[in-house]
Amino acid sequence: MEKAIIRQRVLLDHLRPSPSSHNFESALSALIEKTNVDPREVGDIVVGSVLAPGSQRASECRMAAFYAGFPETVPIRTVNRQCSSGLQAVADVAASIKAGFYEIGIGAGLESMTINPMAWDGDVNPKVKDFQNAQDCLLPMGVTSENVAHRFGVTRQEQDQAAVDSHRKAAAATASGRFKDEIIPVPTKIVDPKTGDEKPIVISVDDGIRPNTSLTELGKLKPVFKKDGTTTAGNSSQVSDGAGAVLLMKRSVAIHKGLPILGVFSSELLVLKQGLELLGSRTFAAVGVDPAIMGVGPAVAIPAAVKAAGLELEDIDLFEINEAFASQFVYCRKKLELDSHKINVNGGAMAIGHPLGATGARCVATLLHEMKRRGRDCRFGVVSMCIGTGMGAAAVFERGDGCDELCNGRKVESNNLLSKDSR
Repeated sequence: MEKAIIRQRVLLDHLRPSPSSHNFESALSALIEKTNVDPREVGDIVVGSVLAPGSQRASECRMAAFYAGFPETVPIRTVNRQCSSGLQAVADVAASIKAGFYEIGIGAGLESMTINPMAWDGDVNPKVKDFQNAQDCLLPMGVTSENVAHRFGVTRQEQDQAAVDSHRKAAAATASGRFKDEIIPVPTKIVDPKTGDEKPIVISVDDGIRPNTSLTELGKLKPVFKKDGTTTAGNSSQVSDGAGAVLLMKRSVAIHKGLPILGVFSSELLVLKQGLELLGSRTFAAVGVDPAIMGVGPAVAIPAAVKAAGLELEDIDLFEINEAFASQFVYCRKKLELDSHKINVNGGAMAIGHPLGATGARCVATLLHEMKRRGRDCRFGVVSMCIGTGMGAAAVFERGDGCDELCNGRKVESNNLLSKDSR
């Protein structure tokens, strides 16, 4: 174990970042290779991406599609809803398929936080001084974490314990091979710190997981965003690079192609696919909250999505909630009174990382693979995350093998999506 920890430290210190489009190319290539879907049949590719300049990232994604073997006839675009961009891409493709625009599409996500750091470029509209919510959109995400911790009484002990749990569960999942079907090995290079020589290697596990993380060690870390605060490098999500791709199609098309259906997005039309299995979701919801406490987003988005699906929170068997910060993760868990044994059972972003645009696609894969492992006792799952500038997103997924009509389905008249916590 100690050797593994040393290797991870060396990798983090001396990996030479590859072009971000290389990760995306790898994801697209693997998707086609594993599913045997003809790239010419794909109606659109939608890619969630946050930090890179919009026009450049759009061009990089178009080029990556060519590298992966897609013909010029397959279009591609990017979408940016901050941390939910990957999930938004999946939802956009699903909606387009349901609308009849095409039968097969790819919802994906991409981010290189080592190449494109978080920063504001340019001036700010002077009207910002007259609008508090607009001012709060400029707050560093770590400050919003401190706001959540202070306003809702989330202690440093609770936050550090959540981080310990995340690393422990992610380490166990990695050791047992539970991530194997989700991860595409990516070739890159490691740089010798003494000689500067480059050595080719293949990354096939998440390098940010620290198996020996403890409350004692985390307690030694100083707050980063506030002198007397509680948010540290140890109880926050990591700066990461990553990419993911999810294949969606009409049920009839999947059946015709002989592809195994793992889940349902709409009871009439849609299925999804990640790796070798088809995935599915019941509903998607995006909501707005107070930008100063943006981390509360999942506590508002999850009930909205679950209600729209005609379900209750008690009906959900698994939750994949992005761990942007331990403060907001703990708050949302407590606010919704969720069973901790149902949430992030294989760890979360504090251990695995949070490459902003890719996180949604990663969470979909992690959730659905775990639902498959748990079998018929695990019918419904939720993916959710908070979103910078004050939003939240959530999607409800259902296993596809033997799905029936919802016996407890209810007609939804309306949703009041205003967060009480944002008032």
